[in-house]
Amino acid sequence: MLRRFSKGYLCALGAVLIWSGFILVSRKGGISPLLSYDIIAIRYLTCASLLLPVWLFWKRFNLLQPRLIISALIGGLAYALFAFKGFELAPASHAAILLPGLLPLVIVLLTIFVNKERHPLEKYVGVGLISLGIGMLFWQEFKQSGGFSNGHLSLMAAAICWAIFSVLINRWNIKPWEATVSLAVVTCAVYLPVYIVYLPKAISTESWQDVLLQSFYQGFLATIVQMMLYVRATQLIGAAQMGSMMAIVPILAGFSAIPLFGEPLSPALLLALFLVSLGVWVANTRIVQTLGTGVLRLSVRKRFIN
Repeated sequence: MLRRFSKGYLCALGAVLIWSGFILVSRKGGISPLLSYDIIAIRYLTCASLLLPVWLFWKRFNLLQPRLIISALIGGLAYALFAFKGFELAPASHAAILLPGLLPLVIVLLTIFVNKERHPLEKYVGVGLISLGIGMLFWQEFKQSGGFSNGHLSLMAAAICWAIFSVLINRWNIKPWEATVSLAVVTCAVYLPVYIVYLPKAISTESWQDVLLQSFYQGFLATIVQMMLYVRATQLIGAAQMGSMMAIVPILAGFSAIPLFGEPLSPALLLALFLVSLGVWVANTRIVQTLGTGVLRLSVRKRFIN
């Protein structure tokens, strides 16, 4: 049992590190000579090229299922268009708040209103803390520039797309392998022809280092390896513990972005990073219920003694 949990937490740590690195690498691509359209093409062409042979010769299923196509267009194409435009225009430290922070918030809201699900108290407490942290970021932006930038709005839209995708694959019982392959192949098949014919490009021989970095990280680590580690960790230690580990992402990516990209660290940003991380952790643990049970037991014990 101990070995199982150790392996599970190692897988969880790997997924967290890759997800944190995804924010940093995406921002590096956003400020590189590459356009967001280039990075999307690199990401899904690499991923599809790696997964398609495995699908053809080993784990084949019907890729033309309407549910797979719809979920892939939302979680693949729409998410990528918004996310990578956001990484071009907004600091990585802000992306570390908005993407991991908005995901649980929007997912909880969608499951309440769409799936009619009920959630324990800690979910609502966690969502409240996340909302407060994001509110701190927005307050800072309003104070400095008088409104949201297009980069912030794009990142918010990306988080909403991924939240919808997450709810759909759960509602439609889409398996992780099917979700991963369809996300890559369907997005690549739809996007690549449009990119080649119509969209602007900035790929050149001078940007080969950026192309290799984005290809390896976006097309291999952030899609295939992270998905495998995430699913395996969830199987070994449970979804709640895996969700708690994801609370490290805003802190790790946010603070790493400051020296890497020379981004300013304000008190509001520091507080926002802390609140979002705390909210993600609380939303995925039983701490609120445990504390509530402990207080109730203590109250009953005192009443009984008195």
